[in-house]
Amino acid sequence: MAGTCSILSFKSNFRTSWLVFDTHRGGNLSGKPFKRKHLAVRAEVNFVNAEEAKNLTAAEGYAILDVRDKTQFERAHIKSCYHVPLFIENQDNDFGTIIKRQVHNNFAGLLFGLPFTKLNPEFVQSVKSQFSPQSKILLVCQEGLRSAVAANKLEQAGYENIACITSGLQSVKPGTFDSVGSTELQNAGKAGLVTIQGKISAVLGTVLICAFLFITFFPDQAEKLFQLAPAS
Repeated sequence: MAGTCSILSFKSNFRTSWLVFDTHRGGNLSGKPFKRKHLAVRAEVNFVNAEEAKNLTAAEGYAILDVRDKTQFERAHIKSCYHVPLFIENQDNDFGTIIKRQVHNNFAGLLFGLPFTKLNPEFVQSVKSQFSPQSKILLVCQEGLRSAVAANKLEQAGYENIACITSGLQSVKPGTFDSVGSTELQNAGKAGLVTIQGKISAVLGTVLICAFLFITFFPDQAEKLFQLAPAS
């Protein structure tokens, strides 16, 4: 005969948890049937902003685990954090992967500086080699998506004290965390032609503003310059 399941929930300031009671048909005790009950606790991931995340590390002993790829991590990362990438560079050489890599490198790779990656098959095992299931871990990535995926994987692996920064490191203000790298934490995801385009646009904008001001305040000199220009 099938058992029954009862679920109770309770909320705290940071997370919602469930108490799950599973009732199964057991054997006989003194000629009477008895039931076995199992109690399981599953905690939701704690999503926090940058200031709350800093408090978790400073006051509650959370360790910081960066799950970004190697390129973003090297551009900027929180000082003394751990690094286990959720995605790793895909260097497979089968025909389908080669085609996908070429297409990626000609578009997303060229424009945004994103490497061609695949899911890290050793992610959970690598985390287990450094943290016990009872560890308090603050997961960080650039936009908040990868850390949420990583949190789900670790939760399924038995980790109960997991937190993530909502919107990722791109939402962290300079000075919130001590960082290491060539840029600020919120800019570590910017690369490729997009950044160059921004610099070119800034230079062209400055030149156009200067030309406008010159024509406005020095019209006679501007007219002479136009006269010197070769006629088309």
